[in-house]
Amino acid sequence: MPRRIQFWFEFASTYSYLSAMRIEEAAARRNVAVEWHPFLLGPIFAAQGWDNSPFNIYPAKGRYMWRDMERLTAQRGLAFRRPERFPQNGLKAARLTLAIEEQEQKGRFVRAVYSVEFASGQDISDDSVLRECLGTAGLPESLMGKIKDPEIKSALIEQTKTAQAKDLFGAPSFLVEDELFWGDDRLDDAINLAAAI
Repeated sequence: MPRRIQFWFEFASTYSYLSAMRIEEAAARRNVAVEWHPFLLGPIFAAQGWDNSPFNIYPAKGRYMWRDMERLTAQRGLAFRRPERFPQNGLKAARLTLAIEEQEQKGRFVRAVYSVEFASGQDISDDSVLRECLGTAGLPESLMGKIKDPEIKSALIEQTKTAQAKDLFGAPSFLVEDELFWGDDRLDDAINLAAAI
């Protein structure tokens, strides 16, 4: 039985894009399974007194992040296009992720969403864009109906509460049992710990 790593991500998060595009391959090399956990950073930021992304609140930090993304995506051979609006509203995409049952299918959908958002600069709150992402992931368009499902809505609220209870304060975050790692640059450390347990 492979060891497990929990990948906690927010669709508005640029650095989560980097992790989403490499985590499965990196984890598979160490016989570690990936659990995909979408959550919302808005309530977590609000609890810290922020009403926006810190990359918007602190302009110097935002300028650095966008340049850093240009460097890192170029190094990794990933396409990158800055969305016109940031942060994007990933609520529907997060609900859809929770509606998908199998982890590998979740992974395919998550990568499709991040690709249209940060490689193509599309609006991931647009239903037509999300239908395209489902198709790319080989999933039925009928899943779109789950966006308004009360159980799925409640599940995302609970996911975010769980993230807060686990002291997650940003994305991407990785949990190996109770050990927290934050940031794309800590993904390999998290996988190494999961492989060693």
